[in-house]
Parts: sequence; structure tokens; C-alpha cells
Amino acid sequence: MPRRKLSDLRIVQAPREGEETNDDDFSGVGSSQVPETVPETVENIEIDGGNGRTRKSRGRTTLNELYNLPAGERVKVSRNDVGQPIGAEAGVLGSYLGIVARNHAILPINYESWRQMPNGNKNQALELIKDKFSLEVSDDYLKHALGKKWRDSKSILKKTYFKKDLTLQEKLQNIPPGIMRHQWEDAVRFWSSKKGEDRERVGVTSRQKQKFTHTAGSKSFARLANEEQITTGTSIGRIKLFDITHTKKDGSPITPEAAEIMEKLREKKTEYEATASTNGSVNMEEIENQVIVDVLGPERYGRVRCQGSFVTPTKYFGANSSQYMPSQSQSSQAEVNRLKQQLSQFQAEVAAREAERERKEAEREAREAERDAAHKKLQEQFEEMMAMLQNQPKK
Repeated sequence: MPRRKLSDLRIVQAPREGEETNDDDFSGVGSSQVPETVPETVENIEIDGGNGRTRKSRGRTTLNELYNLPAGERVKVSRNDVGQPIGAEAGVLGSYLGIVARNHAILPINYESWRQMPNGNKNQALELIKDKFSLEVSDDYLKHALGKKWRDSKSILKKTYFKKDLTLQEKLQNIPPGIMRHQWEDAVRFWSSKKGEDRERVGVTSRQKQKFTHTAGSKSFARLANEEQITTGTSIGRIKLFDITHTKKDGSPITPEAAEIMEKLREKKTEYEATASTNGSVNMEEIENQVIVDVLGPERYGRVRCQGSFVTPTKYFGANSSQYMPSQSQSSQAEVNRLKQQLSQFQAEVAAREAERERKEAEREAREAERDAAHKKLQEQFEEMMAMLQNQPKK
């Protein structure tokens, strides 16, 4: 895919001082106080695919043209009705967010979570972004997106340099390029701790439950929906967006599970439309919302299916959000199931540790028995030798 040129994007003359601020409190520092985020080198790299296989991948995004924008010019980024960035400019913003998130002089890796990152560091990162972009999206969105990019960066560093087959000391010495020693050592010690291992185990378990992913790649659902709306002249619903983001280039569903869900969504939608038409009132948005709940279950707290990041049920559904969320009894049952799962996991871990303790104890006893047997054999040999010496005739 050819690289996008900034000449294809909306560039505005927008001095920072005259720009209207959003409702998120911001206490940034002057640009002279912000550590420099320099362009990163792009190069073809090899990714280990396991089983001795490797694949080629392009390196990090540079956005050299963005760094070379004349003074006072910035890329204009628009948003949709729920506050997500849209348009080609949103793609450039996403790439730059990744670059800023990898600037670990500003956003260190030795914090256990994004919540623990000091607001001063987050505000410094916002300063860098606002120097390059004229934004309609809120600071809350930027911090949310930065947190995701920061976690992704830490995950890549862990996967690449925190090798399982290394000793702790070797891991501490295996410092990634550009990472400060104290940051890396703090991160390694956390990943090696019980808390860090438990967190990794939860993440692995959650990923194993995921039946399929989407085919949108790096392009957000918001951008896809906006492009489809521009192409067709009409807005697309959540069911159509599910089809688009779970279909391969050849037109087939990404997995059999995705195909089954698509079919159920279409059947349920047709059923609801037929019922609504006989009543003389058809609200397609409400129908689609209810269809998705019927097929996929109630929405989860803090997110809405087929809408991408930063969209909450309250923001999307408004006053009607409760009808698409789990009922009190469902929430209670979900909490019970979650606690049962945690208890089962804890019991399995205790059993595994007990089995490991018993194994080591058995090995210790076996070594002691072997040592005792060897000692007894030597003692017998010694006694036999002494007896032989005593029975020899005197000269």
C-alpha cells in the first residue's frame, strides 16, 4: 500500500494559543519542557513466527512529513457523533500516537498500569500531539488511545526481550535499545513477580476465549463506517459494520463462528422488521440494537459492540442504555460465575503448587535414599576390606 502524503490531508493554520479547548482539564507544560519525540527509522524486519519460520514486516512509522510541517500548520482531525476521530487524518493521528507512546522518556514502562501513570506525563504527551494536530476529539479520547498504544508497546518489549528461557539476571541485562536501565529492571521484576505472572495468566485465558478477531486491520471501526457512509451516501448500521469487519477480501466470513453469527443477525433482523412493519412503526436503529443483544447477549460495561474504542453504552444509547445492558440478576449471576472461575483457577494453582511440592519432596527423598544406599554400599565394602586385611597371615 502506498504511503499517504500529507498533501492529501487537511492542513490548517491554527495557532495553539487561539485554539478552543475542550471540556477536559488540561495543565500542560510549555513545549520547551517536553522531551523531543524524534522520527523513528523504518526498516524491513523479520518477525519470528514460531517453528523456525519468520515473516517480513515493515518497521515503525516515521511520519517525516509531519515533523517537517511549517510553523503554525497542523493536521486537522474531525470526529464523529460519539467523539471518535474519522477520515484519513485519523490514521495519521493513530500512527503518531504510537510514536509518542513509544517515547518512554515521557511515558515510562515501569508503571504497572496506565492508571498509575502520572497526569504530568500524560499531559506532556498531549502537548506533543497538539503541536502537530488541530483536534476535534477530546483529551479524554487521546489519553484513552495513548494508554492502549502504551500497553501495546510494553507488550512488544516483553515478548521480544523478556525471554522465558533466560534467568532473571539475564533478563535484567537484556535491555531493549532506547530503554533506561532502571525502567527495564523495574518492569522485569514486576513481570517476574507472582502478581505479574497472575496478570499474564488472566490475559492469556481471556485471549483463548476469543473465537475470532476482525479484518479491519489498523483502520478503526469509526473510519470504516465513515468511509462507507461517504461511498453510499447513507449511514450504515451496526450489523452491516459487523459484516464488513468480519469478512475476508474474497468475501467469505473470517471464521465459521463469524458466519454463524452473521446468519443469526440477518434472520433476527428480518423477523423484527416484519413484526415492526405490521405495527406501522419501524426504528431500524432500535431494531439492530435489540437484534445484537438477542444474538450476542447484553452489552458489556464500558463498551458497545461494533463501535470500536471509547464508546460506552451511556454515550451511545443515552437514556435507553439500561435495556441493552445486563439486568441486575444477570449481573449478579455474571459476578457469581466470575468468582467461581477465579476460585477454580485458584484451586487449580494450589493443586499445581502442591503437586510440584510433592514432586520435589519425592525427588529429595529419592536422592536421600540413593545417597544412603551408596553410603551403605561403601560401608560394606570398607568392612569387607578390613576383614580381608585382618585375615591375612602375618609375615
